[in-house]
Amino acid sequence: MSILKRPIITEKTQGLNAKNKYTFEVSRDANKISIASAVEKMYGVTVEKVNTITQIGKKKSRMTRTKVTSGRTSTYKKAIVTLKEGEIIDFYAEL
Repeated sequence: MSILKRPIITEKTQGLNAKNKYTFEVSRDANKISIASAVEKMYGVTVEKVNTITQIGKKKSRMTRTKVTSGRTSTYKKAIVTLKEGEIIDFYAEL
């Protein structure tokens, strides 16, 4: 199973990209060392620092005509990777 699942591309993470910080959704059992090596291998950049966050799933409910359906969103882990000065990752290069 891959360590890096997908890059997280939102308005907030695009603001971090200007500071050489990129956000990825990663496997829940991945550690900082394995995340750094996976990013270096996949994108060919030098990783300076890795911060990890476990995003706890939220409780959601929805009302239908007959009943109220409730559940939870998935819990996932994300990593904010800081690159060495002058290096970038271009997510849109392959499009």
